[in-house]
Amino acid sequence: MALSGRFVALLAIGVIPVVVLGGQAGTAYLVLGGWVVLCVVLGMLDLLLAASPRRVVLERRLPARVRLGAEATIELYVTNRGSRTIRGTIRDAWEPSAGLDRSRSPIAVPAGERRRIVGVLTPWRRGDRRVSEVTVRAWGPLHLWGRQATLQAPGRIRVLPPFTARKHLPSRLARLRELDGMTSVMLRGQGTEFDSLREYVRGDDVRSIDWRATARRHDPTGGRGARVMVRTWRPERDRRVIVVIDTARTSAARIDDEPRIDTAFESALLLGALASRAGDRVDLLAYDRAVRARVQGATGADLLSRMVDAMAGVEPALIEMDWSAIPAQLSSITSQHSLVVLLTSIEAPGASRGLLSVLPQLTERHTVVVASVTDPETLRATTDRTDRETVYRAAAAERALLDVARVSAAIRRLGADVVTGSPSDLPPALSDRYLALKAAGRL
Repeated sequence: MALSGRFVALLAIGVIPVVVLGGQAGTAYLVLGGWVVLCVVLGMLDLLLAASPRRVVLERRLPARVRLGAEATIELYVTNRGSRTIRGTIRDAWEPSAGLDRSRSPIAVPAGERRRIVGVLTPWRRGDRRVSEVTVRAWGPLHLWGRQATLQAPGRIRVLPPFTARKHLPSRLARLRELDGMTSVMLRGQGTEFDSLREYVRGDDVRSIDWRATARRHDPTGGRGARVMVRTWRPERDRRVIVVIDTARTSAARIDDEPRIDTAFESALLLGALASRAGDRVDLLAYDRAVRARVQGATGADLLSRMVDAMAGVEPALIEMDWSAIPAQLSSITSQHSLVVLLTSIEAPGASRGLLSVLPQLTERHTVVVASVTDPETLRATTDRTDRETVYRAAAAERALLDVARVSAAIRRLGADVVTGSPSDLPPALSDRYLALKAAGRL
């Protein structure tokens, strides 16, 4: 049962006789008591005439997925199987992170009919956003008392990473086509896989001349003399790219109002899309002390679909990363030479000891790139030294940058590459490093 504000206002009217008949206390209280009884009787009569909310049948229609920050239209169908018209309010109990535009909606459903309630979700957290209950409140004709029931209407919508870094994909694909010789821009230099033969033009590398092909094309009677042929090269295809995302406690830190793990997801998605278009095979592993997500064997459009679906439910775990288990995890994926991308934090030398201890074992068999997001606020703090407080802050920022430089130097000494950048710069920077390795034939 529920009481309306109208009923409370009706009860408050009974105070007027008490004020008017202040000198006649007995009469005033007698009138007040009678007024209260009358209000209660009217409320009970109103409650008896109200429709039963338990005769309501609910049905949901939800999209299966939505990207983080995007809008999703949801529909809730309310069917009245009772004999009276339901007039009241319905409350949809989505969790707050689902971002429902309005949780309460007025309804008026005649007996035997159905009405649709449309809402908009704008989720601000990844993962599965769930709803299980809907509360229906039906008022009587006087809108004094009402019946209320909470009904089960489960629903779920999966919120995927936003992949805002996809805006960098067209420019990187253009550079990839240049590497493959598919555009009019020809790169000087060699890749690692033979592509075709063509005639020599001024500016070509003389080391690319194929003298045997030149001898075969020599036609002394054709009037053109010898035609010098050169080999063209393209980057090798069908290489292996393994992306390892550190989901331990350091991934929970917010950098520039974005969790570090979300930046890692953006970088992995952009790299995966680019490497897949380049003909390479991409595997994903999210790990701390247990496997949080794994994607293997996917290609083409199915790769990104499986990656975002796997990433959606991954949250940082407040434990230390077990780097000693990474070589075994990589061996379970492939035994071939691969490009291994480690998305982690290298800001603290103490926390990076586990990473540094396992790098020699990784670089012995694979090409390793360590990618880490840096805080742009730290860089800005080093330039502001207007007073004592900002000087101390600048000193702390300089120390933090020195720690990153020390860890980066140690990683390079152990044979791995390092890529750092702000949350907006790290995804394209990592893709650029992949293209550079591709052009240099290191994959």
